[in-house]
Amino acid sequence: MRVLERLVLAVEKPLKEAVWDCRMCGQCILHSTGLSCPMRCPKNLRNGPCGGVRANGNCEVFPDTRCVWVEAWEGSRRLPVFKDHIQHLQKPMDWQLQGTSSWINLVNGRDQVTPRGWESGGHR
Repeated sequence: MRVLERLVLAVEKPLKEAVWDCRMCGQCILHSTGLSCPMRCPKNLRNGPCGGVRANGNCEVFPDTRCVWVEAWEGSRRLPVFKDHIQHLQKPMDWQLQGTSSWINLVNGRDQVTPRGWESGGHR
C-alpha cells in the first residue's frame, strides 16, 4: 500500500497545491468551503472566520490577503450541489494526517474518525 500512497500523493499534492493552494491536511473539506482551502487561514480555523475579518474582507493577520472564509462563502454560493455544506460543523483536525493523501484517507475512512470526547451537533 505504501507504493500506492506515494503514487497518489505524487499526483494529488501538486494538483491541489496548484489549483486550490492546498495545504495537504489529509482531511480535505474543499467541497464544504467553496473550493477554498481553510488551512490557508493563519489561525487554522475550519469552521468559519475569526472575529477579525476586516471591513474590506481581508485577513486580520495578513491585511493584504483576502480572508479565506470570505473566499469560502463566495465560492460556496457558486457550488449549487454543495451550497449548504459550508454550514456543516467540521470536527477538529487530526494533525497526524497532515501531509497525507486526503483521497486515500477518504477511501479508507481515516478522515472520518472523530476524536474521542468530541460530540458534533452538525453534519458531515
